[in-house]
Amino acid sequence: ASSFHSSVPHRRHLYKSLSDSTLIGRDGQVCVVLTSDVTAPGHGTYVDEDKLTASVAGEVQRVDKLICVRPLKTRFNGEVGDVVVGRITEVQQKRWKVETNSRLDSVLLLSSVNLPGGELRRRSAEDELTMREYLQEGDLISAEVQSVFSDGALSLHTRSLKYGKLGQGVLVQLSPSLIKRQKTHFHNLPCGASIILGNNGFVWLYPTPGQQEEEAGGFYTSLEPVSLSDREVISRLRNCLLALSAHKVLLYDTSVLYCYESSLQHQVKDILKPEVMEEIVMLTQQKLLEQEG
Repeated sequence: ASSFHSSVPHRRHLYKSLSDSTLIGRDGQVCVVLTSDVTAPGHGTYVDEDKLTASVAGEVQRVDKLICVRPLKTRFNGEVGDVVVGRITEVQQKRWKVETNSRLDSVLLLSSVNLPGGELRRRSAEDELTMREYLQEGDLISAEVQSVFSDGALSLHTRSLKYGKLGQGVLVQLSPSLIKRQKTHFHNLPCGASIILGNNGFVWLYPTPGQQEEEAGGFYTSLEPVSLSDREVISRLRNCLLALSAHKVLLYDTSVLYCYESSLQHQVKDILKPEVMEEIVMLTQQKLLEQEG
């Protein structure tokens, strides 16, 4: 272990990217020399002989005189309003503990969920006793960050009908830094499947549902058998997500759809072959550039 650590360069310097105005923390590049307009080193940086050096590899963010480096590989740091996909790990008094890829388990309070039937009333002792009927250990949920506790733990809520317990589908766990922040993270893709791009890096793929019963209050999960064609579409999307993630492409509805379309000439099982993966991602990036241009 010690020989591995000694071979890793300890300094990652800041350099100006040629193609973009964003600074990226990288190894062996020229540092930013501290001047009067850059006086406050922030998170992920340190001062070395009047030069500001990045201590992690990542994207440099500048706010007036403060420079921070946001690491590319990190746990999820939630903000209010973020959409997350999580797994129930524990049922406690008046709350559920949820694994959301954060440093600490998130909390879903009993008062922060819709009661079945959409009733609006105070939660009683009877509701506490039936908590496991709503959500139990191992259940997957989609939720929104309601607030952040002082220790950094997240408080979630599922008060909207679009959030709640997830039924049949596939969970793909990726890096939170690859998920692009958008107005909506719920997408019904034209290929016949739907996707929830959780800000925490958990992505949920599932067959596009028909009309859902509103009375269920977010706890309705269909257990109807999923057709073979739907399963193939979901498997293809899952492999496309892994391909985009391996090549560090930002994930949002357009990039996922373009990647899906680029992969149609290959079989689902072949998508994860390195040479096929590279070809599909290159085609996706070309389409994205054409769209932006």
